[in-house]
Amino acid sequence: MKLIDTHCHLYSKEFEQDINEVIQRGKAAGVEKFYLPAIDSSTLDAMLALEKKFPGKCIAMAGLHPCSVKENFKEELNLIEDLLQKRKFAAIGEIGLDFYWGRNFDENQYEAFHKQIEWALHYDLPIVIHSRESITESTQVVRQHQNGKLKGIFHCFSGDGESAKEIVELGFYLGIGGVITYKKSTLPEALKDISLENIVLETDAPYLPPVPFRGKRNESSYLIYIAQKLAELKSVSVEEVAIITTANAQKIFAN
Repeated sequence: MKLIDTHCHLYSKEFEQDINEVIQRGKAAGVEKFYLPAIDSSTLDAMLALEKKFPGKCIAMAGLHPCSVKENFKEELNLIEDLLQKRKFAAIGEIGLDFYWGRNFDENQYEAFHKQIEWALHYDLPIVIHSRESITESTQVVRQHQNGKLKGIFHCFSGDGESAKEIVELGFYLGIGGVITYKKSTLPEALKDISLENIVLETDAPYLPPVPFRGKRNESSYLIYIAQKLAELKSVSVEEVAIITTANAQKIFAN
């Protein structure tokens, strides 16, 4: 069984002591590739070092996380733009809007989001969207740029069924992680009418571990628990979930 973790921060400090074992456990669980979303310049070196350590397995994205959009966001964007001119990345991400922590940088977040989408279109790269407390607004931004070529993933999708359908109609995939296994999760209902052909798997490690690991560090080997839950919800085998979601991920990232 082959799986792809489309979103994991394995370069985080939480993995400094045992990253080799984490990767090995992931491989043992069938995870063939680990896509690394960028945050900002403070984690860039660690992300690129992990990619170099595990070539072809750990694959980096480029982007400025909305929570890192502060007073110096234009400097951060300049750094990313320079990197994009020098080498290939799997995607522009994670980018988007985050209104959970406050609304002090709304205007800057929108500016950064629009700019990075323009880069994605220019370089023909997918985008990976962070949309915490901002699914409606993030979807509206994507709609403004959707010219038939924009593609990507709404990472850690947490909306309702209507939002899910709108995102799929825009040609985007839903990134589904450990939250789907939580007792009070609304995702099972939201995904009721969404085909597996519109879903990719992710862990968001070290965050949001699935049941039975809540409260612990998340890691890519736990992706199987997400696949199992989806299989249960869709009344199909885990193998079918793996085949379809892996094909979806390969289609998005094309590497």
